[in-house]
Amino acid sequence: MSSTHGGRPPAVDKALAWPGVQALIDCHGRNLVLDALRAGLQQWREGHIGDEQTLVAEVQASIEQVLAPAFKPVFNLTGTVIHTNLGRAPLPPEAINAIAAVASGASNLEYDLHSGQRGDRDAHVEDWICRLTGAEAATVVNNNAAAVLLVLNALALRREVIVSRGELIEIGGSFRLPDIMARAGCKLHEVGSTNRTHGHDYADAISSRTALLLKAHTSNYVVQGFTRSLSEAELATIAHQHDLPLVVDLGSGSLIDMQRLGLPFEPVVREVLAQGVDVVTFSGDKLLGGPQAGIIAGRADLISRIRKSPLKRALRCDKLTLAALSAVLRLYANPDTLAQRIPALRLLSRSQTDIEQTVAALLTPLTSWAGDPIAVDACEVLSQIGSGSQPLDRLPSAALRLRSQHTNKRARSRQLRELARQLRQLPVPVIGRIADDSLLLDCRCVEEPQALATQWLNHRFNAEPLA
Repeated sequence: MSSTHGGRPPAVDKALAWPGVQALIDCHGRNLVLDALRAGLQQWREGHIGDEQTLVAEVQASIEQVLAPAFKPVFNLTGTVIHTNLGRAPLPPEAINAIAAVASGASNLEYDLHSGQRGDRDAHVEDWICRLTGAEAATVVNNNAAAVLLVLNALALRREVIVSRGELIEIGGSFRLPDIMARAGCKLHEVGSTNRTHGHDYADAISSRTALLLKAHTSNYVVQGFTRSLSEAELATIAHQHDLPLVVDLGSGSLIDMQRLGLPFEPVVREVLAQGVDVVTFSGDKLLGGPQAGIIAGRADLISRIRKSPLKRALRCDKLTLAALSAVLRLYANPDTLAQRIPALRLLSRSQTDIEQTVAALLTPLTSWAGDPIAVDACEVLSQIGSGSQPLDRLPSAALRLRSQHTNKRARSRQLRELARQLRQLPVPVIGRIADDSLLLDCRCVEEPQALATQWLNHRFNAEPLA
């Protein structure tokens, strides 16, 4: 390999002919290499590169950066178990294997192997949803917001939907129930007040323009004090007296009594339907512990109308989601093993002692990574379920705590932010939270600490001098 030190950079055509560059073209294609080469030659003109070997190395590094996956696994040490920004519920091995089985080739996604005719993709999950919820029929779309949109569009297009004013929820990303209703083509008729809605409020609002009554589970906030809201059974009675369906948006939804796992109460889908509710919608990727999905279950005639909506095709799930959801639903056949087999439920129900043992195993490696400028110790903290579930309830947990020893408050704040940034730059990023003048790394979601410990032992926090 020739070497040119300093001076003008070579012409593009000449550099393209170098053996090192030709090897990169053979591996990655000419267009990608050419873009990286031109950027490298510009650095040469600016004096940052001065020889062929350095240029080829820079081109290779640039290509690797471009081709690096945008998706990365991360360590979730935020204390929020079902974290929307970090992918919500981790999938069990059965779901991952099911995805792999259908991802690499053809499958019976919409093919009935018994009749040899076209099938329905809902068939892969409908029987299990009905078995677990007591519903007559079910269908699935790509998330719960889509489920609500589809139900309203199919059952209430150009008609009124009655909702309590206290249930006009907003979910993540400023996505509001009234906005969904408007996009669904129905008209919102809100009744009652923010904190109190009575049966007569609903009854008085019903007219020939009414299509259905809607109840939204306020899972991401709590109204306390002088309050009144109707139960599903009370609302179902009013709706059915006027020959109207009652639709309940459960949000997270749960297929089991979460209190059996020592967790806060959450409405169980089967019990909600048993109170006379006609259609429920809930998420597949929250408390259920599966992939992102919106599940619609209830009366067969209403589900049939929902399936026939043109929106259903636009909102339907792909084969990977259905494969994963089907595998997770089958795990619910044995409720006694759910806390061990479904990762989200296992993490939510971890014992304080188990989490403290993880913290103890990671304390020395983290201390080694942080170095002298940072004080590292263990502390008790409170985790949360996340994704809008039970916002006031907290789960006892334990965390690693990093604190700057600088005397200046502003300097301490800068150093904590730099700690958090460098943790995010590790090969497998570590995501914590800054609170109480500390960087907290809640270990509830760390079940196998060795990989995390190895990262910290192989790297070191680069503490910059602070004035």
